[in-house]
Amino acid sequence: MKYINLLLFLILAGLQYRLWAGNGSVPDVRRLDRIHAAQLADNQELLERNRTLAAEVMDLKQGLSALEERARSEMGMIRTGETFFQYVGVRDPAPETATD
Repeated sequence: MKYINLLLFLILAGLQYRLWAGNGSVPDVRRLDRIHAAQLADNQELLERNRTLAAEVMDLKQGLSALEERARSEMGMIRTGETFFQYVGVRDPAPETATD
């Protein structure tokens, strides 16, 4: 009976060791859950970015207004017959400091 109790205790200790240390242990599973949650958040951000880019590509393929808007804003292009005016604001002169 003494040896059976010792054997059962050793089996229990071995199972507990596998539960708390090593591959597949409780801390290892928690670490993997944190990594998984972070990856899901990254994937969601990338999915939203891809949707935005796909909508922009579709808009550029179907309509010329988006293409024209992009050319005007990013490349400074103008249409034939248009005149480009650029207004530069006049800076106020620096206030003079009163000297006593």
